[in-house]
Amino acid sequence: MSWLPIAMLAVPLVGAAVLLLPGFAGRTPRRYGLAVSGVTLALAVVLAATFDYGHAARMQFETDLSWIPGLALRFHLGVDGVSLPLVVLTALLTFLCFVHLAGRPSRRPRALVFTLLVLETGVIGTFLALDLLLFFVFFEVVLVPMYFVIAVWGGPGRRAAAIKFILYTLLGSAVMLLGLLVVWAQAGTLDMVALAQGHGIARSAQIVAFLAIGVGLAVKAPMWPLHTWLPDAHTEAPTVGSVLLAGVLLKMGTYGFARIAIPILPEGAAALAPWLGAFAVIGIVYGSLACLAQRDLKRMIAYSSVGHMGFVLLGFATLTPVGVNAALFGNVAHGLITGLLFFIAGAVKDRYGTADMARLGGGMLSRLPYIGSLLTFACVASLGLPGLAGFWGEMLALFGAFRPAAELSRPLFLVFMVIGGVGTVLTAAYFLRMLSRVTHGSPAVPEGPPVTSAEEVREVLGGEGPVEPVATGTVVAAVAAPGAPGFGGLGEPPERRDVTAYELAAWVPLVVLILIFGLWPKALLATTTPAVQAILRGVGA
Repeated sequence: MSWLPIAMLAVPLVGAAVLLLPGFAGRTPRRYGLAVSGVTLALAVVLAATFDYGHAARMQFETDLSWIPGLALRFHLGVDGVSLPLVVLTALLTFLCFVHLAGRPSRRPRALVFTLLVLETGVIGTFLALDLLLFFVFFEVVLVPMYFVIAVWGGPGRRAAAIKFILYTLLGSAVMLLGLLVVWAQAGTLDMVALAQGHGIARSAQIVAFLAIGVGLAVKAPMWPLHTWLPDAHTEAPTVGSVLLAGVLLKMGTYGFARIAIPILPEGAAALAPWLGAFAVIGIVYGSLACLAQRDLKRMIAYSSVGHMGFVLLGFATLTPVGVNAALFGNVAHGLITGLLFFIAGAVKDRYGTADMARLGGGMLSRLPYIGSLLTFACVASLGLPGLAGFWGEMLALFGAFRPAAELSRPLFLVFMVIGGVGTVLTAAYFLRMLSRVTHGSPAVPEGPPVTSAEEVREVLGGEGPVEPVATGTVVAAVAAPGAPGFGGLGEPPERRDVTAYELAAWVPLVVLILIFGLWPKALLATTTPAVQAILRGVGA
């Protein structure tokens, strides 16, 4: 039994439980959350440092304990080349979210820290679980804290967005559970490692199970047309909620294809891969066209996730080592880039009081040169500029579609490749259009009514304390009342403040990793390739 996976689950869970104790005397819960998530990140670094990369296809750091003996269920945890990058990504983004929170006030900080730590436990557990029912339990645990993050700390439409999020994901999970039960009935076990080695599940049962499990995973991914919960959830969620939702929660859906659907149900995967590819490329084009129609910056980034995750699903649909590697690389790249985009979008909304691009006006590079430059960097990384992390996942997914698995129709996947290529052009179009409207040009009085309501100003100031709103065009120049927390406690007009030290601390690691994986993709591909070859061993056999 390895202590590392258990410790990675226990630290955030125990840290959350301590916050419930009546005698908890911490006056700075955000810094407490920073410390707990920092320990979890340190454990993730130890996991990555001691991982045997020469045997990345083999499960390592396994813990296999009897869980429910009567049902032959086991508490089985482990990590391989597929799950290791996502475990580290989860720990990193959670820690950076607490760095972000440490520099600004928030409503109910103790409850927020508790919720984020439970969320981290559920996500890491999902990536470590090697029992199908244990995977499902962690998969569902994540829904509750994310619901409260949106519903309690979100924007004006937070309640409706949170309800839509929970209803969609619960419905998808119910369908996925039916697929898992089909696997259990056919194979007599829920152990993922044993199932991946083959248990003689009939082809018809594999197709039914792949369809049910795939639908449940596609809701979380999200895949068109099951994506409609995502834009509302992202638009209304607070900054840390959007970062974690895009950075790690969406990856739970795509990870399920790599860990469950493809290796356990290879004949079902081969039968339904053309449909998966078709929905993927529709999502790529649809997401890009929807981005071109958006006025809200956060909503545009949310729709961009539909397109980017379409490339991930297209990679899986090819059933080739190149395509699946592209999907796993795209998972990590999207988590880093979109996490950075949502951090910056939150900073823009804090300073301007709105994320509406028409009301933001132009000239951000002259008003806020650091934030404007980082926004430009994140956008060009997301549109797939060579040399940055976003390039490799999309390019390799298209290359995988050029030569799909032998049992798939090559002419069909060549059509998918062409449509995906059109999507890359549209991706560049909407990001460059947004940058031309927001970061370039001369600062001008933007369109729209002034933002002067106490409620909107209170959102800008973190939701705490009395405020005295003063309007300057449509840019909020709110000053906190005496004794109330303001922007960094300084009460300085937000339009005059550029990036803060806390924001830089949260953003710079993402910038560095985007550059590293863009210039040296082998750092990630060398870890995933042996595991991908093991995943595809049964496909086409």
